Amino acid sequence: MIDGLVRLLRHRWFDEHAARRALPPQMLERLRGRVAASERRHTGQIRLCVEGGLPTSYLWRHLRRQVPIGRIVRQRALMMFSKLGVWDTERNNGVLIYLLLAERAIELVADRGLARCVDQAAWSAMVDRLGSALHEGRFEEGLTQALEEVSGVLVEHFPGGPAADAAGNELPDDPVVL
Repeated sequence: MIDGLVRLLRHRWFDEHAARRALPPQMLERLRGRVAASERRHTGQIRLCVEGGLPTSYLWRHLRRQVPIGRIVRQRALMMFSKLGVWDTERNNGVLIYLLLAERAIELVADRGLARCVDQAAWSAMVDRLGSALHEGRFEEGLTQALEEVSGVLVEHFPGGPAADAAGNELPDDPVVL
């Protein structure tokens, strides 16, 4: 009971303002530029989403229905993947990098076109490296490294060129902070 109350308070404490303190406007603008530069090298689309805490409905599933928090975080990342339209790219090669500050959780969600090309161990290694940087408070460095790693995978499997130029930028490059 106490653990649930502590978790609930933590998610209320880590709100959008906390996320914006962790990623100030200047950093968000630099990250937006890095996403845009990355997408000029391949046909994929990358979205960054940083959320302070989970909405109450997700916490309720965890607290009342005893759904493990890791599964709840994954469900939320999948919901944001959908809400942000990352699943709806021409070549099914979008990637969402999702951070949940209240849980110090990271999820990488790749659309089916890219997921077929990359094994889970490679995604897990990227998450581990990003997690290490974030744990040390190096948000920008960690997110930049994650962007470069995801870009490398996209360049390998979905290289740029005339097809990338013709498809254009399908999704906004701005990081989403909730």
